[in-house]
Amino acid sequence: MYPQNLAPIPELYVSYDSAQKLKVEAADLVSHDLTPRQICDLELLMNGGFNPLKGFLSEEDYDSVVENMRLTDGTLWPMPITLDVSESFADSLEIGQDIALRDQEGVILGTMTVTDRWVPNKAREAEKVFGADDDAHPAVNYLHNKAGKVYLGGPVTGIQQPVHYDFRARRDTPNELRAYFRKLGWRKVVAFQTRNPLHRAHQELTFRAAKEAQANLLIHPVVGMTKPGDVDHFTRVRCYEAVLDKYPQSTTTMSLLNLAMRMAGPREAVWHGLIRKNHGCTHFIVGRDHAGPGKNSKGEDFYGPYDAQDLFREHEAEIGIEMVDFKHMVYVQERAQYEPMDEIADKDDVTILNISGTELRRRLSEGLDIPEWFSFPEVVAELRKTKPPRSQQGFTVFFTGLSGSGKSTIANALMVKLMEMGGRPVTLLDGDIVRKNLSSELGFSKEHRDLNIRRIGYVASEITKNGGIAICAPIAPYATTRRAVREEIEQFGAFIEVHVATSIEECERRDRKGLYKLAREGKIKEFTGISDPYDVPENPELRVETENVEVDNCAHQVILKLESLGLIAGQ
Repeated sequence: MYPQNLAPIPELYVSYDSAQKLKVEAADLVSHDLTPRQICDLELLMNGGFNPLKGFLSEEDYDSVVENMRLTDGTLWPMPITLDVSESFADSLEIGQDIALRDQEGVILGTMTVTDRWVPNKAREAEKVFGADDDAHPAVNYLHNKAGKVYLGGPVTGIQQPVHYDFRARRDTPNELRAYFRKLGWRKVVAFQTRNPLHRAHQELTFRAAKEAQANLLIHPVVGMTKPGDVDHFTRVRCYEAVLDKYPQSTTTMSLLNLAMRMAGPREAVWHGLIRKNHGCTHFIVGRDHAGPGKNSKGEDFYGPYDAQDLFREHEAEIGIEMVDFKHMVYVQERAQYEPMDEIADKDDVTILNISGTELRRRLSEGLDIPEWFSFPEVVAELRKTKPPRSQQGFTVFFTGLSGSGKSTIANALMVKLMEMGGRPVTLLDGDIVRKNLSSELGFSKEHRDLNIRRIGYVASEITKNGGIAICAPIAPYATTRRAVREEIEQFGAFIEVHVATSIEECERRDRKGLYKLAREGKIKEFTGISDPYDVPENPELRVETENVEVDNCAHQVILKLESLGLIAGQ
C-alpha cells in the first residue's frame, strides 16, 4: 500500500473511448465558451486538483462555502468555484440540461449537467471571501466588472485536458506528480507556492524548509492567472529553470500549476494547502501576507501579515498538510549569508541588507545594478530581457475629458514633440480616427462606447507591448472601462492617464461642431456631460487645465511628467 499522499486520487475524466463518443454527441449540445479563468478552474476540477469537488458548486454548496468555508456535507473548502455566465445565456438553459464546455478555440474540454442556476449576492461574496467589498481588490473588481451576472452549478464530465503549448514537460496532473513521488520513493514533500521570480532569499528559504521538514522540495509556481502587474509566466518559468540547477537534483523538482489565483489571503492559503495535498505534498510553505493583493482603497493592506498563517494553522489537521512558516530572510553582509530576521541575535552589530519587490522593480526599470547577493545573474538576465529600462519600454498616454475639452489638440502636439525626440514609433489613436478605421459600425450607446474604448485599449496594449508609444484621446467617460484598459496595458508597459479638466461651460463655449447645442435640444441622446455621466478620474497621473493655457504648454506638462517617470530620457 502507498502512503495516503501518494495513492491515486479520483479524476473527472472518462475513458478514451467514452471521450471520443462524447465528443460526437456534444456537437448537438449548447456550448459555453470558457473564459481563461474558467479554463484554469475546469482543468483543476477535471484532474483532481480541486478534489473532492465533482463540478461547479451548487447554490447550496456555494452559500455554505461563502458563509462557513465548507461544503454542505461539512468538508473544508474555502473558495467558491462557480461557472459565471451572462443572463441571456442562463435564460436559454433548462435545469437538467447538458452543456458543452469549450476553450476559446472551440475545442470541447468537458460537459456539465446544469443542476443549479442563480443570481449570487456578489457584495456578500466579496465581504466573506475577500474580506471587503472593495474594487481595489483584483478579484472583487473581477467579480463586479468582468464575471457574468448568473452562476451555474452542476457536475462535470471531463473529455480532455486544456491544451498548453508551453513548458509541456513541466506540467503535471496531481496523479502524475504522485506517481513521480512514488517512483523516486519521496515520502515527504514540501511545496513552495510562488508567483514571483526566485531570488537567493527564496532559495535559502526553500532549502531551510525542506531541511526542517526532512522532506523533498516541490517548487510549484502558479502559471494560470495571478495579479495584474505580475511578471508574465513565460519569463518567470525561464527564471525558475535558470536556477533549478542550484538545487540538489535528487531532492528537488519543479512543476507548473495552472491555477487562477484569487489573491484571497487567508482563505487562499487554506485553498492552496488543499490543492497541494491533492498533488501529493505533505508540507506547505505559507508566506507572510500569503497571496495578498496589496493595498485597499484607503491605502492599507487587505490582510494582516500573519492572517494567512493563523487561519492555516487553525485548519491544519483537517487540510491534512503541515504548514512550514515562511521566514523573513535577510542578507547579513559580514557573514555573507542569508539568515532568518528573527534569529539574528547580533542585529545591532551587523549590516543587514534587503531589497524589496518595489526596489527591485525600480532598479530594473531604471537599468540600475542588481547585486549578486540578492539574485542570480541568470535570473536578472531573464528579467532584463522582458523588462528593459523604462526609457526603452513602450507606454500609453491616455487622455480623457469632455467633448471639446482639447484632448485631440494636446494629443497632436504631444505626438509631434515625441516624434521630434525620436527613438520609438509614436501612434495617435484619436477618437475620430478610431471611429473611422476601427469602429465605423458602432453607435453611441453606452455599450458601443465601451466597446470602442476597449478596442482603443487593445490596440494601445499591442503598440506598448512592442515598444512603441500609443497616444489615445477618446472621451472615455466610464471609470470601470478606463481601469480595464489600464490593466490590459500595464501588463506590457506604463499607462499614463491625463485628465483634460476643462469645465463643461468652457467646452460648450468652444463647441466647434455644435454638438452641445444639439444635445441640449434633445437631438443627440446620451451625450456625455449633458444627458450621460462623466466619471471624473480620481487619481490620474496628470490633470491638465486648458482654460487660458496654450496648447504647447499643456503638451509640455505631459512631456515633463513622462520625464519624471523615467519614460523618456531628460533633454
